[in-house]
Amino acid sequence: MKTTLIATASLASLFVSGCAYRDAKMWQDDTAKVLKTKEGDIRSCYDGVLKGSPGTGGKVTLKWEVDTDGGKITKVEVDKANTTAPEPVQQCVTNAITGLVISPPDRRVGQGTWVWEFNQPKG
Repeated sequence: MKTTLIATASLASLFVSGCAYRDAKMWQDDTAKVLKTKEGDIRSCYDGVLKGSPGTGGKVTLKWEVDTDGGKITKVEVDKANTTAPEPVQQCVTNAITGLVISPPDRRVGQGTWVWEFNQPKG
C-alpha cells in the first residue's frame, strides 16, 4: 500500500518579535523553502513508522524560534494541544527540522508554527 505525506503549507502563524526586517509573507516563503528540503527525510521516517504501526497518522504542529545568529531553527517544541499524531511521528518532524537555517538571518528573533498532516490512502 502506498503512503502519502501531506506537509500542509498552511502556516498557522509566523511572527517576528518587534519590528521585522522580513514581513510575515517573507518569513512564510523563506520558511517553506527550508522545510521543503526535509520532505524526503520526513517521508522516509514516517514510512518507517508505518512499517511497525500500519495506519498511523495524524497532525503534527511544531513551534520554534529562529535565532538572530545565523538564522538557525532552535527551541523546537511539539504543540501538544494541536497535535494528534503519535510520538514517533512527532519525533520524525522534530528531528528533521531542528537546526535548519533560514537565510539570510534576520536581526529579530523569529517565532514560527507549522503544521504537517500524515495519512495513508484508503484502499
